Amino acid sequence: MSYFIFSTILFVLAFIIIYWIHNQYHLDIVVVPAPPPMSAPLVSVCIPARNEENNIRRCVEAVLGQDYPNLEVIVLDDRSTDATSEILRQLSAQNDKLKIISGSNLPEGWAGKPHALYQASAIARGEWLCFVDADTFLAPNALASVYAKAIETQADLFTIMTKQILGSFWERTVMPLVMTALSVGFSPRKVNDPSRRDAVANGQFIFIKRSIYDLVGGHEKIKNQIVEDKALSENVKWNGHRLVVANGMQVVSTRMYVSLETMWEGWTKNIYLGLRDHPSLLLLGAFGATLALLVALFLPAWPVLGLTWYFNQGGWMAVAVMFESFAVWGYLVYIRSRVANEMNIPRWYALTTPLGAGVFAAMMLTSAWKVLTGQGVTWRGRKYRPK
Repeated sequence: MSYFIFSTILFVLAFIIIYWIHNQYHLDIVVVPAPPPMSAPLVSVCIPARNEENNIRRCVEAVLGQDYPNLEVIVLDDRSTDATSEILRQLSAQNDKLKIISGSNLPEGWAGKPHALYQASAIARGEWLCFVDADTFLAPNALASVYAKAIETQADLFTIMTKQILGSFWERTVMPLVMTALSVGFSPRKVNDPSRRDAVANGQFIFIKRSIYDLVGGHEKIKNQIVEDKALSENVKWNGHRLVVANGMQVVSTRMYVSLETMWEGWTKNIYLGLRDHPSLLLLGAFGATLALLVALFLPAWPVLGLTWYFNQGGWMAVAVMFESFAVWGYLVYIRSRVANEMNIPRWYALTTPLGAGVFAAMMLTSAWKVLTGQGVTWRGRKYRPK
């Protein structure tokens, strides 16, 4: 009887948790394709690039191919050691809208990306600044569409969630779970509510008024922040300006990682920095890791345990346990198949949820361990340690 009661409690909790987790992400504001504006203020697109030989040509060509009529493109080559510099030289020779800056050595007290964007913004002339990561690719109407929605929403800082390009098995297995976890931590509705302090921005694409950027101190104000996008959004919103996060998946896409190795390095870095800078999140991280481990280890074993019990005179209670386990499996697979479809990957990847949850739990536990033991993480050749 105790096994049956335990299984039933898990059955109820599982349905509640699955439903709750998948109903936190409400991107009510959607960027839809729009024509170029009749009156177009100058937009300065600033792209930091450090060893981006695989992405930089596609990224820059997409920005140069915008139908927005009034823009300049500034790329900060952050001391790249691969073919990035040569590719940028080739592109610069073909288009006079493109300005290439060679980044200076990283000063004491600065993090890499804030320093890169600080240098790029220093020469920017636009009324609006648009910060775009080198692994992010704009549709030809992206800037016009974002500008139209920013004006419509009266945003001072407008940021979007981009469409994630997922090519490999591991990207498709792990990334959807990571994105779901992020949606629990950062509710777009709360971010868009001026009465709340919740603030976040997606550094892959940030569109901000130059006057507001200067008013809040720009990247110099947050020069030591590794998670500079969130820090910038906090400076904007907490000083009484309008922050908007929107769904930009129709006009902008991103290829964050291409393999399990690069994904592991990138997300353990991100999780590590979040836990390091906000120790209170360690408890939440522990809960998330525990939940992911339960999904990874217990969920596949649940029906097997019920079946084993049935063959050991478990009777109707064992049958009920199997029913509960299959019901939870069915509900989870249905929900995750919808997520997979929204992320433009085959629905059958929902069946890899336990595997993806195991990898995600391992990344969270690894990051938490490095915080607690004082170890650091490495990202693009730079070492980040506890403050």
